[in-house]
Amino acid sequence: MIEHKTKVVVMTDGRVIIDDLPVTKGQLVDVTVEIDAPTKPTYPLRGLPFRLREPFEPAVDESEWNALK
Repeated sequence: MIEHKTKVVVMTDGRVIIDDLPVTKGQLVDVTVEIDAPTKPTYPLRGLPFRLREPFEPAVDESEWNALK
């Protein structure tokens, strides 16, 4: 038995199309479908808009600075 592994994406209508299989017409094949578990995106905020309100202002109030005491 020859094993051929490939990854494909399920189409919107639920079909799976596998191209370029090393088989001939009429040959019997055994098909097993393995479904990968969904993964969380590594960077969920990537691509979202981000705006600094006051980019040149200090991050904390001057009264909280230990260096000035």
